[in-house]
Amino acid sequence: MSTEDFNLGDIQGNILRGYNREFVRHLILEVTVRVAARQFLGTAVAGGNDDVPMITRGALWVGSKPPYCFNIGVTYPGLRALRTPTKYLATFPTENRDCRSKRSLKIGDFGNSAPDQWPAPFDEPDRVHIIATIHADDAAHLDRIEGQVANAFTVLGVRNGRSLPEGKVFFGYRDGISQPRFDHIYDPDQEGVDEPMDPLGTALLGYETRQEGVRFRVPSPHDLGFNDTFNAFRVLSQDVVAFERYLDEAATMLMDHPKRDQLVDPDHLELIGEGLDIHGALREVVAAQLCGRWRNGVPYELSPMAQFPKEEVSLTNFDYTHASRCPAGAHTRRGNPRGGPIVQRIANYSRRLIRRGTSYGPDFDPAKPDDQERGLLGSFIGANLGAQFEAVMCDWINLGLQDPNITGANDPLLGANTPETSWFDMTLPDGDSIRLRGFPRLIWARGGAYTFLPSMVGIRYLSELTG
Repeated sequence: MSTEDFNLGDIQGNILRGYNREFVRHLILEVTVRVAARQFLGTAVAGGNDDVPMITRGALWVGSKPPYCFNIGVTYPGLRALRTPTKYLATFPTENRDCRSKRSLKIGDFGNSAPDQWPAPFDEPDRVHIIATIHADDAAHLDRIEGQVANAFTVLGVRNGRSLPEGKVFFGYRDGISQPRFDHIYDPDQEGVDEPMDPLGTALLGYETRQEGVRFRVPSPHDLGFNDTFNAFRVLSQDVVAFERYLDEAATMLMDHPKRDQLVDPDHLELIGEGLDIHGALREVVAAQLCGRWRNGVPYELSPMAQFPKEEVSLTNFDYTHASRCPAGAHTRRGNPRGGPIVQRIANYSRRLIRRGTSYGPDFDPAKPDDQERGLLGSFIGANLGAQFEAVMCDWINLGLQDPNITGANDPLLGANTPETSWFDMTLPDGDSIRLRGFPRLIWARGGAYTFLPSMVGIRYLSELTG
């Protein structure tokens, strides 16, 4: 299909543009009465009524934003439960059809992250049929929509998320800054961004991708598969206590390093943070290099000596080179090497993922560390999870195959690390480096599912199935 004929109203919302609401509630659903489930989907895609919420579309809102946004993702067992014909199920990608145990090692889900360690309802994946998501700015709308959904499905579990102040996550970093930009899509949040435009095929089935002549296969029939995409929904626990402890340990080690003053200017510590001593400033430098951004979002590449530079710095308009100050092993550079030098040159910008996420769990007080679980409810969206999400997680996050200098080291934040083998090379302005060791795994999977995000036409198709 030509992009000139693209209809944004056929796409579910929160894919090509984010919602940016205060609260989110993910409902993990089982289809127990097929007729009721199909009727619900049919009414929801037709505009909803007093008893059924409307599916939110990707088109720009006219006037004020709606009181809530509601969308669905369907798992492979869910497609079966709705009675999608077997011949069509066979056209879905392997990663969606496989049981999760076949994919877990590829994306680093082993040990305490292994699916057999996940709590309910993710301990029974064959019963996880639909993940319905409600976004709103108040809890009352979440409760009302959940009640409506519960009339048609069995609610196996609920995961609540919320936006933290300044758009940050519990590790203290501002999140969600760099997202793909798409041809023919106006996104007010992307104004002033000067990154390359991504073709629609990066996110949606049926369109050209960045790889010339390559389109990802569209599942059959056309009404079900076209204009759709896939989501790796992830419940990711963040060990904030271990992270802050390691920053202390690394900063203490750096205090005695002969090249310490190449990392911080002792006469201008205010550029890193107000009221910091040298040890505190070194903590922030370590955090910035591990991530590739300072905690306020300023790219380390553009401002390696200052979290608060004297002149304004773009958060998105930059690239990497062989001489970059941003470490090759930094989290943001691993996940998005931009146009920088990598071994797999054809992969530059070709594995872009749409990232949507909100935090879950109680507030964290660094002065009173606790053992409460907190983390991120993440959605990693792309037209082919194998070529995008799994390739990034396996090749770049956990193997470092994009650069010989980091091959064999895992992502310091998201990777499957152990203190015995972990390492990370900090950069210095003289071209030398300082190797950090001994950091633990900081992020653990606590649930998740691969879901299919059908278009409006696709949802209507599912609602009209019989049998």
